[in-house]
Amino acid sequence: MTPVGALARGERLRPGARVAVVAPSGPVPEERLATGLDILRGWGLEPVVAPHVLDSHPTLGHLAGADRARARDLTDAWCDPTVSAVLCARGGFGAQRMVDLVDWAAIRTAGPKAFVGYSDVTALHEALAVRAGFAGLHGPMVAAGTFLSDPTTQESLRATLFEPESVRTLGPETARTLVPGRARGVTLGGCVSLLAADLGTPHGRPSARGGLLFLEDVGEEPYRLDRILTQLLRSGWLDGVAGIGLGSWEECGPYEEVRAVLADRLGGLGVPVVEEMGFGHSPTARTVPFGVPAVLDADTGTLTLDVPALR
Repeated sequence: MTPVGALARGERLRPGARVAVVAPSGPVPEERLATGLDILRGWGLEPVVAPHVLDSHPTLGHLAGADRARARDLTDAWCDPTVSAVLCARGGFGAQRMVDLVDWAAIRTAGPKAFVGYSDVTALHEALAVRAGFAGLHGPMVAAGTFLSDPTTQESLRATLFEPESVRTLGPETARTLVPGRARGVTLGGCVSLLAADLGTPHGRPSARGGLLFLEDVGEEPYRLDRILTQLLRSGWLDGVAGIGLGSWEECGPYEEVRAVLADRLGGLGVPVVEEMGFGHSPTARTVPFGVPAVLDADTGTLTLDVPALR
């Protein structure tokens, strides 16, 4: 099976760049969106809100409008030549429902751009990688509480977008060795529940072989994390993975119980594993580039990119 390969990177942003904000998943609180847009403007960006960002589904309150409308917003934003980046407004649920309605041929033709999101947006990171060959940024969403309130989260994303060479190494003080060692590969990952949900779908990634896999999640109790990881193991999706970085596990129960599951299910793979790397649904959420060749050093708790996240 072909190992995970490096993906095409978008260009770094410059002051004055237009960035599109889309809502591929859950409904977006208008006040939070306004605050997030002000932060972007403070960086010298010109945010453009897609037409259906503030929509709500007529019968399914967990969705930001109709599936086709959300997919059209993403396609149109990506294919707009005046837009330099596409940022997600929030996660929740819904990306899986619209991912097959996106015009991936048009997106491939438009070329790579900076794309930012996490949580439910994991489904779109995987689709961009597999169906377009484009890298993405596992980073905070524009209307998410962490982005609005935490300066470290904001600076991690800002630096990655504007000065990607300045954040070639990710290694927060919280990072700890779960399994020692050093590995080279291409970064991928996101919410582990979304990765498992992609198994068996027509365009799902066949394997994480050769990749540096970054995992986190929210609201999944230890036994459910056990089930999710066991599914990935039984399917063979984790066969040949080069190394694993673990982020936050908010609302997943006492961390010692979560850690026991992670050690039990991932420790037997025989690859380096680093825990508490400071990304995901945590009070501070650092940006992790996906689709980039890198080295994961579990002994020092660092990820070092071979190249900047953006060109």
